[in-house]
Amino acid sequence: KGKRQKVSNYGLQLKEKQKVKRTYGVLERQFRKYFETASQAEGVTGKVLLQLLERRLDNVIFRMGLGISRSQARQIVRHNFIFVNSVRVNIPSFLVDKDDLIQIKAKDKALNKIKDNLELSKERTVPSWLEFKAADFSAKVLRLPERDDIQQTIQEQLIVELYSK
Repeated sequence: KGKRQKVSNYGLQLKEKQKVKRTYGVLERQFRKYFETASQAEGVTGKVLLQLLERRLDNVIFRMGLGISRSQARQIVRHNFIFVNSVRVNIPSFLVDKDDLIQIKAKDKALNKIKDNLELSKERTVPSWLEFKAADFSAKVLRLPERDDIQQTIQEQLIVELYSK
């Protein structure tokens, strides 16, 4: 009666997908669309899927340390503080590309909050695919993120197997 059943293969795959969705703050429909885009692109589907998720603007702001969490980074984007290549962008799912320049332009009150966030996230390192200048709150995308740039333990193969059924 007190025994727990072993988690099935499907259960493991579903758990991994839910973990990645929660990590990046993406809903099911968006996630499925990312997967379809990744499966049609050249290269390994799982790797391309993670690359798409990492390139989201809200994730890039989080990686820069300007937001304590991805949801706060998402809010910073939604409040019209972000410019990509001198164009205002307020869509968190916007995908950055190689050589994009990301800038923060905000009023004093918001800028103070962003400075506080930067101070709180000091121990977090900026990934090598981004070049971040804390002095003027700008970053340049040096290259597209690779699988090695993602620190979390994500088994993307399980997600690919789940959607391939």
